[in-house]
Amino acid sequence: MNSKTIRIAVLYNEWVKLELQWYDHIDRYFNDEWKLKEILVSYRDNIIWVYFAFEKEVVFRQLRTIIGVDINFSNITYTITDVHGNLVSMGIIPFNGLKRALVHRIIAEGIQRKYSRKWRHVKGIRGTVRRHGRRTRNILNDSSHYVSRRIIEIAKEFNALIVLENLNKLRNRANGLRKFNKKLSLWAYHRIQSYIYYKALVEGLPTAFVNPRGSSKTPPIGGKLTFINYKWAKLPNGHIVTRDIVASWNLALKGLNYLTRDVGSRGSVETPKAPDQMQTQEGMGEKLVPEIILGVPSS
Repeated sequence: MNSKTIRIAVLYNEWVKLELQWYDHIDRYFNDEWKLKEILVSYRDNIIWVYFAFEKEVVFRQLRTIIGVDINFSNITYTITDVHGNLVSMGIIPFNGLKRALVHRIIAEGIQRKYSRKWRHVKGIRGTVRRHGRRTRNILNDSSHYVSRRIIEIAKEFNALIVLENLNKLRNRANGLRKFNKKLSLWAYHRIQSYIYYKALVEGLPTAFVNPRGSSKTPPIGGKLTFINYKWAKLPNGHIVTRDIVASWNLALKGLNYLTRDVGSRGSVETPKAPDQMQTQEGMGEKLVPEIILGVPSS
C-alpha cells in the first residue's frame, strides 16, 4: 500500500501490476483501529475498480439517553429523553438536499418527455440527462452524509440509543409529489437511515427501528393533542410544537419502552444480538414483523 500499487495474477504464471488512483480518505483506515479484511478487483466498462473492505472491533457505549429521529422532506427533527422518559433536548437539522435533487430530477424528466425516445440516440441530449442524474445522486449522497454525521455527533454527546422509523410502515410521506418524486423521497429516507445506522455502529451506538404508527398524532405527555393546522399542534400543557417534534418525541418514548425491559439495577443496558434480517435499510424486506428491532452486530 505504501507504493499504491497492486499485483494481479493472470494466466501462464504472469502478473499485471496496477498503479492505483488513490483517495486521501482511504489513509485513515490504515491504522491499528481498522483491519484490512479483503481486496476485491472488478473490471467493467473498460475500467478496473479496486475495493478495500475494512473491519474493526466495536465496544458499545453505556447508554444514558434515547434520541428519536424523524426524517422529513426538508429537515431532520430529533428529541432526546433520559431513561426515565424526561425531556432532555430537541432540535431540527435542515435538509435541503432532497429539494435540490428534485430540481435536477425534474429537469431530466422534462428533457426525456420533450424528446421522447429520441433522446437515447442523441449523444448531447443523452449526456445532459446523465449529467443531471449524477448531480441528483451526488446531492443526495452528500446531504445524507452531512445530516447523518450531525445525528451521530449529537448521539455521541448524550450516549444515546438512536431510534428510527421502520420504513416498511411508512405511509404516504411524500404526498402531493409525482410518482418518481415520491420514489426519490423514499430513497433519500432509506439512504439517510442506512448512513446513520452504520456510522452509529462505528461509534458504538446501537440503533432501534420502531413502528411509527401514530407517532405524529399521539401526545407524548398524555392527554389530548390539539391540532392548530397540519404543521402545528398544542400539547395538553399549552405548549405549541410541530408535528415533527411530536413524532420524534414519540419515537424516543418507543425506544424507551424497549430499554425499560432490559435496564439493570446499575442503569446499564444489556444489548441483545441483532436478528438475521437486521441490515441496512436497503436490505430490509417484509420480514420486519416486530414493532421494535434493535440493530446491533452479532460479533
